[in-house]
Amino acid sequence: MRLVPFTCTGVALLVALSLTAFGHQRNGDLDKLAKLFECDFSNEKALTQWTFTDPKAWRIDSASVNGTTNRFLSLFRQSEYNPPVRSPINIALIKDLVVSDFLIQLKVRSTTRDYPHRDICLFFGYQDPTHFYYAHIARSADPAAHSIFIVNGEPRKSIAAQRTDGFTWDQGWHTIRLERTTKDGRIALFVDRMDQPIMTAFDRTFTWGQVGVGSFDDTGEFDDIVVRGVRVERPTNQ
Repeated sequence: MRLVPFTCTGVALLVALSLTAFGHQRNGDLDKLAKLFECDFSNEKALTQWTFTDPKAWRIDSASVNGTTNRFLSLFRQSEYNPPVRSPINIALIKDLVVSDFLIQLKVRSTTRDYPHRDICLFFGYQDPTHFYYAHIARSADPAAHSIFIVNGEPRKSIAAQRTDGFTWDQGWHTIRLERTTKDGRIALFVDRMDQPIMTAFDRTFTWGQVGVGSFDDTGEFDDIVVRGVRVERPTNQ
């Protein structure tokens, strides 16, 4: 996977300094943080741990693997949701969990047709429907796809410092890891290989928020979700 530069106004110097300091390794210190959430969707009660833009678009499904039944969260249709600004419509957020620094690791599977913007998303720093970040993992990179985006009271905007040309989705499961440290603003997303991120960004606009999964406008499946991090209180004026 080839990393290519993708700079935005006002972040180029910070990106250069941060890449020198951190390189492309995953942040092992985040693995030492407290485990705040874990879900394998083994029973229907798991759905009560989430909030959805459209609960009717999500359910727990199962499949048999080598004689063993595995259960997982399924985004099986498009949400009936119109976001206030241009941004993803299929969002599932972990309920009652607000974090600053964190890592989330999980298994995902894309279940839609193959096309350039075929995607799975991870959401973080989510404060309300018009203030959050998301990582968009798509087959082809362009200004609207396969990048790290910020939604800040206006349509989503890419803030990626580096990203690959895209990620080839197939019919199998893949492991995703998203890292966030707020002091330096580092955001790094890994897929399958954990020694080199497929996209990075540096931004400190939102230093706290909820974490979640979903897709811009496709379908997919999610399993074995683990979040480690620093729990914080949502500011009372939010």
